[in-house]
Amino acid sequence: MTDKMDDIQQSDLNGTQLHACDYEVTVSTPKIEKAEETPSSPCTDSKEECQQSDTSVTGLQDVVEHNEGEAEQETTDTNTSLPCEPNALQVAAQKSTEEITEAAETPGDKSTQPHACDYEGTLSTPKIEKAEETPSSPCTDSKEECQQSDTSVTGLQDVVEHKEGEAEQETTDTNTSLPCEPNALQVAAQKSTEESTEAAETPGDKKKQLESLLKDLGLEHLYQEKLSLSKLLQIDEKTTRDKPPKSNSDLPWYFLKKLMMVNMKARNVEVTSVCESACDAESDRIGLSLEKLLGSPQSKDMLNPLDIITALFLCSDGFVQQEMALKMSMCQFAVPLLLPNCDTNQCTLMLWAMRDIVKKYRPSSLSESKGFIEDRLVVSELPMISFVRLGECSLSKSEILNKLLSSSQQYHDTFVHRDMRSGDCPRQISNGLTEISWYLPCGNTNMDVFSQPVAVANLRGDIASFETQFSFLCETSAAVFVFFDNLDSECKLLTNQNHKAQIFLVGSHQSQKLDMDALQTVAEKLKLDESHILLKTKQINAADFIKNLHKKVNNIIKSAEKKTIEQMADIAHELGIWVDEDCGECQTAKTKADAITAGIEDIPKYKETQLPLQGEIWKELTLLEKEKFRLRKVGTKNIEVYKSDLRKQKRKLREKQNSRGMSDAVKCFIDAISTSSAERCYFLKWMRLNLDDLSRQKLSGLREVYKNKNKSPENKEEIKEIDRELSNSSLGIEHFFREMGQIYEASVSLPETNPSRQLLKHLPKLCAELLLDGLPVELVDGDASNIPLRWVTDVLSELNELVSPQNKILVVTVLGVQSTGKSTLLNTMFGVQFAVSNGRCTRGAFMLLIKVNEDMKKELGCDFLMIIDTEGLKSPELAKLDYSYEHDNELATLVVGLSDITVINIAMENSTEMKDILQIVVHAFLRMNEVGKKPKCQFVHQNVADVSAPENNLRDRQLLLEQLNEMTLAAAKMENKEEYKNFTDVMEYNPETGNMYVPGLWNGSPPMAPVNAGYSEAVYELKKNILKVLGNCKTSANNIPEFTEWIRSLWRAVKHENFLFSFRNSLVADAYMRLCTEYNKWEWAFKKEMYTWTKKAETKIANFGRVKSEVSDIGQLLKKLKKEVSSVLSKGETKLLKNLQEYFKQTDGHVYLVEPYREDFASSAKSLCREKESSIHNQLTVATDVRKGMINVDRIKANHIKKVGERVQELIGKCRKKKVDMTDEKLDEEFDKMWKETMSEQVFPKQGTIDVMGSVLYHLRQNLKRKGSHAMQLLNQKELKDCGTSHFKSAEKTTTRWGWGLGWVNKLLNKKDEAWMKQYLAEGIIGDCSQFVKDKMKTKNNYHDTFIQEILQMIDKNLKNNRDVKIDMEFEVSLKQGICADAAREFQKMQNDFIEKNDPYTCLCQNKETFRDNFKDEYHQRDQCQKKAKEFTDACLKPAVVNFVNSSLGPDIIDAMTGKFQFSTRMFFQYSVLLDLLTKDNFKDYQSYIRSYEQYVKKFILDEMLKLLTNESVSEFEDRHLRSSIQSINDAVSKAQAKGGDNLQRCIQDIRQELGESLVISEDSLGPFMILNNVKPKEFAQWLTECVKDMEGELKEFKTTNIRTKLTTVDVKPQNELYKKLVGCGKQCPFCKAPCEAGATVHAVHHTTFHRPEGLGRYRWMTSEKLVIDICTSSVASDKTFLCGATNHKPHPFKEYTDIFPDWRIAPDTSLKASDYWKYVLNRFNNKFAEAYEARPAEIPDTWKDITKKHAEESLKRSYGVK
Repeated sequence: MTDKMDDIQQSDLNGTQLHACDYEVTVSTPKIEKAEETPSSPCTDSKEECQQSDTSVTGLQDVVEHNEGEAEQETTDTNTSLPCEPNALQVAAQKSTEEITEAAETPGDKSTQPHACDYEGTLSTPKIEKAEETPSSPCTDSKEECQQSDTSVTGLQDVVEHKEGEAEQETTDTNTSLPCEPNALQVAAQKSTEESTEAAETPGDKKKQLESLLKDLGLEHLYQEKLSLSKLLQIDEKTTRDKPPKSNSDLPWYFLKKLMMVNMKARNVEVTSVCESACDAESDRIGLSLEKLLGSPQSKDMLNPLDIITALFLCSDGFVQQEMALKMSMCQFAVPLLLPNCDTNQCTLMLWAMRDIVKKYRPSSLSESKGFIEDRLVVSELPMISFVRLGECSLSKSEILNKLLSSSQQYHDTFVHRDMRSGDCPRQISNGLTEISWYLPCGNTNMDVFSQPVAVANLRGDIASFETQFSFLCETSAAVFVFFDNLDSECKLLTNQNHKAQIFLVGSHQSQKLDMDALQTVAEKLKLDESHILLKTKQINAADFIKNLHKKVNNIIKSAEKKTIEQMADIAHELGIWVDEDCGECQTAKTKADAITAGIEDIPKYKETQLPLQGEIWKELTLLEKEKFRLRKVGTKNIEVYKSDLRKQKRKLREKQNSRGMSDAVKCFIDAISTSSAERCYFLKWMRLNLDDLSRQKLSGLREVYKNKNKSPENKEEIKEIDRELSNSSLGIEHFFREMGQIYEASVSLPETNPSRQLLKHLPKLCAELLLDGLPVELVDGDASNIPLRWVTDVLSELNELVSPQNKILVVTVLGVQSTGKSTLLNTMFGVQFAVSNGRCTRGAFMLLIKVNEDMKKELGCDFLMIIDTEGLKSPELAKLDYSYEHDNELATLVVGLSDITVINIAMENSTEMKDILQIVVHAFLRMNEVGKKPKCQFVHQNVADVSAPENNLRDRQLLLEQLNEMTLAAAKMENKEEYKNFTDVMEYNPETGNMYVPGLWNGSPPMAPVNAGYSEAVYELKKNILKVLGNCKTSANNIPEFTEWIRSLWRAVKHENFLFSFRNSLVADAYMRLCTEYNKWEWAFKKEMYTWTKKAETKIANFGRVKSEVSDIGQLLKKLKKEVSSVLSKGETKLLKNLQEYFKQTDGHVYLVEPYREDFASSAKSLCREKESSIHNQLTVATDVRKGMINVDRIKANHIKKVGERVQELIGKCRKKKVDMTDEKLDEEFDKMWKETMSEQVFPKQGTIDVMGSVLYHLRQNLKRKGSHAMQLLNQKELKDCGTSHFKSAEKTTTRWGWGLGWVNKLLNKKDEAWMKQYLAEGIIGDCSQFVKDKMKTKNNYHDTFIQEILQMIDKNLKNNRDVKIDMEFEVSLKQGICADAAREFQKMQNDFIEKNDPYTCLCQNKETFRDNFKDEYHQRDQCQKKAKEFTDACLKPAVVNFVNSSLGPDIIDAMTGKFQFSTRMFFQYSVLLDLLTKDNFKDYQSYIRSYEQYVKKFILDEMLKLLTNESVSEFEDRHLRSSIQSINDAVSKAQAKGGDNLQRCIQDIRQELGESLVISEDSLGPFMILNNVKPKEFAQWLTECVKDMEGELKEFKTTNIRTKLTTVDVKPQNELYKKLVGCGKQCPFCKAPCEAGATVHAVHHTTFHRPEGLGRYRWMTSEKLVIDICTSSVASDKTFLCGATNHKPHPFKEYTDIFPDWRIAPDTSLKASDYWKYVLNRFNNKFAEAYEARPAEIPDTWKDITKKHAEESLKRSYGVK
């Protein structure tokens, strides 16, 4: 017993007590936590199948000698059998417990006493925590599956020597069988320990095993086609879902997802059992069940992480392998050095996969100088120490390595071992895998494990099975440590080879299989001394053992031969090992890349010779570009001439670029990227690797020199030079692409037919393909701080061609201070490859494309994510420069404007610097809010590790919001937008959800620190949040052309000093155009509805007293109608506003961009309704007043007709009494006699007339009374009746000069010009008023006072809209007097005509012949049905129908015209007018357009309508309304018949009643018809139907009427309505007189698209009298000044023109193509304009003379967004 106790009483390597439960037997059976005593169950197996063994389990203590967490026993490939019955197991467990108890009671060693539970056997059986008696279960296994054994389990202690949590037993590939009886367990344990051999498998078995595993992992399809990087990185459902793996096929993707985000827990992959919850629920029901503790904690299908890693490397292409290796090294995982392939029985040296791993470290030699080494590990000369296993070994090789490489402060599982999650699962395909890791010192002797760097290799499996890998390690390593338990004295594997490496033997003396004699023999054969043998004895604990091993490794490192992994490739070739870089594409690409980079010695000189176009020439072009926009150096020069000079300079620089041609290096580069996709990717990677190496070497040397020079203050100039060299010594593939861009941009300046240009047309497509492959492409050139706009836009256009129609993108950008980990954040978040190495911070901005998988497209609403990485704000390199804030502002505005969500990276403690950053960012967000773009933002606080950070930082978040509010106020003040008070006014921001806290990147001290798992998890949460925000975004994603337009417009605007006033975007313009178009439709629908309602209301009023009405008084009817119209208008307004609201709820069409205009359109809708209400009230009042006047007249007329009717009846009776036949001549004599007598008897009162002139004068006085006493004095100076008798002429005494100043040179309008402007204004107003009077005259109604009121309102409105013309009181009074006098005379005539027309005597006389005919017919008793039906139709119905059609035709024509392009919106109308002028190319037309704009466009509208309207189209409208009225008449006749009237009068009245709301039947025509009718109503109705049918045919004469005539006869004049719609507010640019094009009728700000040279508006230079060529869009971007009456004739800066004209927005446009249209016009007709304006011709710049008619048309299309 004492011996047994001694055997068990081994050192507790971690100072913890061992427990019996920790002993684990690892046969592939369920884990037995505790065996309970239960009665045995009978065995059903046959005698042959299950023979009993007499051997007791007395050797359990011998089987396991194993400390918790220390030793690793590699599981074997042998087949083990598990007994069915528990007898032997019970004995073993009991005996083990008893003996362990004795051992535990030994005094003096209690601190390290092992406990029975701590012993763990490592066969492929479940862990036996404590074996208790359990009932035997019947065995159903076959004889072959369950053979008995007579061997007792006496060697269990030999199997395991392993401390829990420390030792790893490497599992084998063998299958295990489950025996019936426990005796077999004893045999298995002993056999596993003693024989410990890996079963040999045939290649076919291994191949099937690989196929089976790949199928299980769902990777079988990728074994041939390989997983690509673009597929790996795409955004799919797994990206944002946290579902644990449910099956083995989920495991690879779960691992990759974690690995790509550099999560150090990535290897902890296992399937979540679906029955776990069910089992838990069941246990809750049945209570305590200890049997369940015997179950396996893992599924039999669980996989070893090494198998998953091996499978993924086998199924991935070289770029994914490289990315995996890089990310694994960042996690401090061992990476594959030799990758086995069961399919080919080959292994591959993973040289390419490790190429991208770059590490920084500080060996002891650099400790004092604080220098460091940065290099690629594959080219670093390092000693390599290898660790292998021969046969079985009770020591845990992998965990010993982990402890060897870990410092006391920082332990990490570099190598997978048994006690990791799933680490004890049998390996299926990863045996033969050789992993490599590195130990790299940090230069701190207290922390470094080794003072020098060293590589450590670890071969998985038995070297007896992997001799090739072993040979490779022996050839490449400085030393090979061979772990063993039992050595064969022959041991040919070790003794027969000539090893270059030192061999060290590592064994465990505690293993009973250890044969010291055999060890002695082998050592002698290998000529090893004691220093090359390391034995683990009972006296040596784990820490001492590791310490001894460390000493030996440290001694080896000091004198070891060093090799690079590159050099190992030659040895691999000799041994028949494949090298991953041997593929043809990789080698071809390497050759091409080496050819370009081999000759690079001096990077700055190389860039000058091979990449010359991006140097000084490009920087000069950048300066010219900015000067073109800002015009800071224009001085006293003419702006247009100065701009022309800039254009010449730019042309010369482009010519200089073209003359340089393409360098050899760039030719080779373009040729190389023009190859196949795979070779191109290899080439670019080789280029990046080579260039990074070159830059690293150069920068390393320069930094050293800088550090030495910086010690002395006298070296300032030298330090500056080194600073410049450091900046210029950066060389990456972006420089080659930048050169490509400049070559392309220079070629575009050549004619299209130039061969050089044609040869380079394919370059954008090449770059677009690379962008699609996932390569970052430079957006902003960081060196020149400029965008090669044509290059970038053409690349994106080609990209659009490649992916259309799947071209929707959402944009994520990051902003923050330099060197705060922005690129690392994006790389971790999306797994991408923005450059973060070489000490080179990102310069400029790069864009990268990530594909969105189909399962996420609907959720995100896009096809791609565009990730934009930017250079840091507050860069030290730029901080010294004056324009650093400006530069940061430009960059921030650009990227915020492009993004859908912006990540603001805050990782600083300096509050001043933080405020600066926040101000820049807030400034950018404010600008975007103003232009309609509302990106989201997410603040990321880095290096915040505390788990309570969100709670503790509540105050910090509040402080951040306060600072954001403060910055908002500052930015708003700078942008003159002081209505913004808080950050939340600018954008939606919630401090609770808008902040993320991210801990530090490294978990410990680099270089041996892995990436912090907390960092990875926090970044993952950030990624999910970003995708959630994008998915919830209300606005639709941009497509690529729209994104391109944003780049173009934003970059153009940020180059101006005043961004908001400079911003012009075609997407905004398109969105605005769509809004205008939609609003115009709603507005016209509303107007049309009101026209229809008003017409019906006027008809009701006109028929009042003639048909039955709901009210008895016409005043009541007016009140009722006014109330009704208010209700209709209210509903119409509500509908308009609802339409507007619904429109802005859309996610498509970029409606959010026109959000700032929303209020304008809402105001327009409300204003329209108010205007309509006033107008309709006036119309109803006029109609009512007219009808009131006519009621009395109608009564008089009716009395006269009645009296005449009575006299006719008397005459008929008198004639019939005569006994002679009355001939027609006699009847006529009798009738004439009667008529004369009757007329003499009647009294015809004279209608009173109004003194229209007096009434007009009264209203004029009321109007001018508000102007003051001077106006009244002027009015009284002249009688109104004497005014307006001659052509109006502006007073000659007007001498006020109104001019503009540029610098010290004035440009002005002279006296004649000012008089002309007034004259032009007066003529326009007179023309409008004259047309109004003519329209009123055509109605032939009576005069009403509202007419003159409307005229005065028109005059006031026009004068108000032309404030820029100096209006004095004399001019206004004189103009109003003339117009009112003319109108009064016309209205007087109009009234006289009306009175004459409606005079009772006249009306009665007009109907004399009708009475005569009726008299004769009645006398002769003729049937009058047909005749009367015809008369009624012609005299009453036909005029009413014609009137109805005319009143309805106008809206139909307007409907048709608004659908035409030229009449759809104001902007398209302007485009059409200007294009028509260009096409005609006639000076007189241009002169008329400029001089009399309104008159010209009225004529243009009418002419265009006449072109577009055809007789057929108009006839279609007429026919529709004709059919409608005929149907109404027929329905009325039918209803009248149905009522059964007994006489014609009743029948006619019924018909009239039915038509009361649609037709107005003339009372004068109807009166005579209603008397003396010998007509039967029924027959009359029948004939009437026939007559109406005939009338419909007769009315076809409409179709033959001239359209021009027809347009003048319709009630609603289409040309007038279109004019109101298309001319808009009538405001003109205060500088060039271009008309306002704002779409809403009511708008706070006026704007126009197309400004023109001011000389066309009659401006000339004061001194030279030459016409001015300046364009106001250029002037407002310059430092020039202007002066005018509004400035009190004092100079005022053009840039601050809004101080004087606050309601105008003139977007600065200094592009050389701006206003090419008007430049062409002025150049074309320069002399004619000068002659017409009595000035000298303008001095035309040379560049204007090159503008052709085609260029002018293109300029027109570009400006108005016409495709």
